[in-house]
Amino acid sequence: MTPARSGSFIRRAKDITISSTLALAILASGVIAPGCSNSEEDDSAYTYEETTLSKGVRSYIKETKPGEFEITDEESVSIDQSAAIVTYLDGRTETLSPEKAKAMIDKEIKQSADSTRTDNNQHNGYHRSGLSSMLLYGGMGYMLGRMGNNGYINNYRDRAPGGTSVYSSPGVYQKAQSVHSDVQASRSTRTVTTRPSGGRSGFFGRSASRSGG
Repeated sequence: MTPARSGSFIRRAKDITISSTLALAILASGVIAPGCSNSEEDDSAYTYEETTLSKGVRSYIKETKPGEFEITDEESVSIDQSAAIVTYLDGRTETLSPEKAKAMIDKEIKQSADSTRTDNNQHNGYHRSGLSSMLLYGGMGYMLGRMGNNGYINNYRDRAPGGTSVYSSPGVYQKAQSVHSDVQASRSTRTVTTRPSGGRSGFFGRSASRSGG
C-alpha cells in the first residue's frame, strides 16, 4: 500500500464519519430534507372536503307569547333563497339570512354550554321555546349543520329531547321532514387534493365528488 493510497483511504474514512454524524444530527433535530417525505403525507397535508347544497329551507316562525315562538311552516327553496321569516306579536316581520341565523345559534350555544354541562363533563341538548331554539332545531339548523364545518350544530340538535316540539302541529313537522330530505339529497361533497408540483414550485389539484352524503 503506497502512502498516497493510505492518505486517500484516511480522507474517505473521515468523510464517511462526518457524513454519518451530520445525518444523526439532522434526524435528532427532526429536520427532513426536501423530497424525503412520503407521498401519503404530502397528499394528506393538502386534502380537504368542500360541501355544497343546491336546496335550502325557508322557515316561517311566529311569536305566540312574549319571547316564545313556534315554527308554522317550512318549504324547500333554492339555496340562495334560504331564510327564516319571523313574525312578532306586534305584527312586525323580520327576515333572517342563514348568516344571521347561524350567528344567533352560535351565541345561544355558547351561552348555554356551561349551564347544560353535566357531572361527567358532557353537554345535554337544550330545548327552549326562544327564537334561537327554533332556528337550531328547525329546518334552518338542519340546513346549516350540513354545510361546511358546522357539524357542531348537528351535535346539539342530536341532544334535543324531541324536535317535534318546535313545530306548531304534527302536520307541519311531517312536512318539514320532507323539506329536510330535499336538502340532504341536494348535498354534494367534493374531496379536493392539492399538492406541490415540479419540486414544490407550484400546486395542482384533483377532486372527486359524491352527492347526498
